[in-house]
Amino acid sequence: MVVAALARFCAPAMPSDRVFLLNGYAGTGKTSLTGALVKALGEAGVPSVLLAPTGRAAKVFGAYAGHAAYTIHRRIYRHPGIGDSFSSVASMQDNRHKGAVFIVDEASMIGAADERGSNLLQDLIHYVYTGDNCRLILIGDTAQLPPVGCSVSPAMDPEVLRGYGLKVTRAVLTETQRQDACSGILFNATRLRQAMRMEQLPLPKLYTGFDDVSSVGGEELPEVLEAAYNMDGGIADTILITRSNRRASDFNRAIRANILYREEELAAGEMLLVAKNNYLWASKVKGLDFIANGDVMTVNRVYGSEFKYGIRFADVSMCLSDRPDIVFDAKIMLDTLAGENATLPYERQMELYRRCLTDTERFAADTPMETRLKSLRTDPYFNALQMKYAYAVTCHKAQGGQWSNVFVDMGYIPEEAMGMEFYRWLYTAVSRARRRLYFINPSSSLVGEG
Repeated sequence: MVVAALARFCAPAMPSDRVFLLNGYAGTGKTSLTGALVKALGEAGVPSVLLAPTGRAAKVFGAYAGHAAYTIHRRIYRHPGIGDSFSSVASMQDNRHKGAVFIVDEASMIGAADERGSNLLQDLIHYVYTGDNCRLILIGDTAQLPPVGCSVSPAMDPEVLRGYGLKVTRAVLTETQRQDACSGILFNATRLRQAMRMEQLPLPKLYTGFDDVSSVGGEELPEVLEAAYNMDGGIADTILITRSNRRASDFNRAIRANILYREEELAAGEMLLVAKNNYLWASKVKGLDFIANGDVMTVNRVYGSEFKYGIRFADVSMCLSDRPDIVFDAKIMLDTLAGENATLPYERQMELYRRCLTDTERFAADTPMETRLKSLRTDPYFNALQMKYAYAVTCHKAQGGQWSNVFVDMGYIPEEAMGMEFYRWLYTAVSRARRRLYFINPSSSLVGEG
């Protein structure tokens, strides 16, 4: 039994050279189970540290568990360090915990290396096990998308973990709780997962003969999307998942023009997706620890825009879409809203960095570099929020989230591209839906009978 195995693993007498791998399909209650575990650990006086690969996943995890959760980067690396932001070598924190259980949700998203060039999984393991009698629980779904640039999820692979000298205990949850047993969403996710275990991978099949699963053509898409926006939960509980930032930008442009009828680049009521964690603007708001990559914001007011350091900015008032009581002013980058990159390209980020440091209107010629670097920590332009329109997103951006209405872009996919990577993409997209799932422009060869 999983609960008993976790209890044995967390017991202080258990040797600490072990890792617990908790696998479970989407919706099987992994995070809910962990919330109960965290509560039990607290009652037993055992400290726990909750982590996740992204800010959004950390916030969801923390909310379920009723316990503070952090991004892995924020906990194990020294932050903030302006110099470190552009360094190829990350600076590790010291683990001063004693007897703590580190629990990592959405661990399938942990890659072998991060943007700094460090091996994130290796650094996490090093950090945890250099503590006094600390141990690690990794939670994830092996059928979901692996990290960007990886063919598999290294943190979900027992052999990879054993390669670090750890003894692996593994448990698998299989009973789905998120949808009803008769759900077409569950039926599709189950069939995709079963197909992924076949020796020869077949073409995926999409089953639409259910009340909660439909096929939508391009011509009817605007009408069906608009109807979803008018359902309970509204536009904030509806998402369109597609395969690239370029296609997401195209869909966002069409949705804004043809459904929301917005001609201006940014308007009150706009829903925006945070593309990069941000700490500056959160520090100005009581009760907001940080603004997480993946958070959805609603614009209340646009004060104005300007062009500076080669980038267009706007000053806005906004709130968290799921916490309308948290309202704050911030500066955002307009150039990232409809761009084809996930965030501001590295070259432009470096150019912004250089221009902020050498701004003659702010610094005298003899201003020490240490003073200039320190100023960047509170510089509103350097720390401007990088955001995208939030109506259509890539599957990696949707990972870890749930919506009542999910539209999955199936258009223009050649059969030769429908390998294991595509299966994982499709399974991840399908399992984001809670109530209604729509396949957009699926090929007739993919639609099955069920």
